[in-house]
Amino acid sequence: MAINNFPVALQSIIQQNFLEREFQTSIEAKLGFRAVADRMDFPNSIGETITKSRAGLLQVSTTPLVPANNSNFDNGLTAQNWGVEQFTLSINEYANTIDLNTVTERVGLAGQFLLNASRLGEQAYRTLDTLALNALRNTYMGGNTAVKTTLGSAGPAVHVDDIRGFQTTLNNEGQVVGVSGSNSVLVTVGSDSYTLVGSAPDGSNVSAAAQQGGISGTLTFSGNVSVADATAGNAVVSAIAPTILRPNHRATTGALVAGDTLQMVTTILAATSTMRDNNVPDIDGAYNCYLSNRQLQGLFSDSAFQLVFRGAYGSEEYRQGNVFELMGVRFVPVNNVVLPQSVNGNNVYRAIVCGQGALIEGDFAGQDAEDVPGNIGQKVTVDGITMITREPMDRLQEIIAQSWKWIGGFCVPSDTMANPTVIPTANNSAFKRAIVIESL
Repeated sequence: MAINNFPVALQSIIQQNFLEREFQTSIEAKLGFRAVADRMDFPNSIGETITKSRAGLLQVSTTPLVPANNSNFDNGLTAQNWGVEQFTLSINEYANTIDLNTVTERVGLAGQFLLNASRLGEQAYRTLDTLALNALRNTYMGGNTAVKTTLGSAGPAVHVDDIRGFQTTLNNEGQVVGVSGSNSVLVTVGSDSYTLVGSAPDGSNVSAAAQQGGISGTLTFSGNVSVADATAGNAVVSAIAPTILRPNHRATTGALVAGDTLQMVTTILAATSTMRDNNVPDIDGAYNCYLSNRQLQGLFSDSAFQLVFRGAYGSEEYRQGNVFELMGVRFVPVNNVVLPQSVNGNNVYRAIVCGQGALIEGDFAGQDAEDVPGNIGQKVTVDGITMITREPMDRLQEIIAQSWKWIGGFCVPSDTMANPTVIPTANNSAFKRAIVIESL
């Protein structure tokens, strides 16, 4: 690509690919939430939404053929059809830029140029990582909340702390549809089950998990909910909700008390056992557990973890808290996690254990297409993110623009077809490829 329009002081830097190396290092030197995503090209236009389908499993066939019926062209067999699961993916454009004035920053020009590329690369990666995290948490924290306000008398409308996961469901065709009378969901409120037929957000969000994306609102059921069940603090759990685990089997986030730190057996191993029971594929031999450094600190103090990890106290992983694997789990301490939630004076943290395919990442196929080829800039694409370095276009030819862009989106696919009828150890959760663990 022609670079003759760039200042002479920068041409040698570009020719030696220094900028690409700085950008690439910032992107590829980290392990983030994108690692659990299945990548696919998105051929549609920006702003459009595409619905994709994948085939479900067939039930086992354990009934022997009846010899008397083994005749005619069908041999006594009835054709079966596999179910379909659908997921919807929409894409948007994300970008940012830094201007470099080649005159006012002349003294440190080369260093500033490389530093800009490095910072842009880090920002681009963190942006995509945050988008991936938001998609994960909005799904895998859904369908599991608590009563916000106690009912004055039995009634069909219950005010809850978070309506995520109660707004949509999957119909018999595997399509995502809004919860309604014809597309209802069974929900356990307190100790009893009720049929959910609608939900509505509050005009002013008062969710205790608002910083984590929570949306307070009202759930409407087909019949009256008793006051005993609709008492503030009682658990509200959808029949198809993702699994959320807490130390000592606490029913809700608000039930966590001092000492409920991350535990090896009741949380970490329980998560991996549940995922294996649901036939969730691992990631290169282990499940990724993304957790904050505070949760890792609690895990290191867990007696069961210390017993398993005995003999490794002198290891680099234990001393520095680096990425390490233990009993089929890859522990990944990260800073870009769901913010802690204050509950009864304690901070609640949320780890996410993920298997392969917990996310779908759609990358726009035409991101770097050019209708009119030109030599007014340089483009470098690293891991789906494009860095653009544009020559000075101002009147004095002093300002170089360094930018990045990514066109795509993330969504969470469902696994409703992997149910107990097909896999006896599976549960009824619609989303099985990740599990949130809440702890102090």
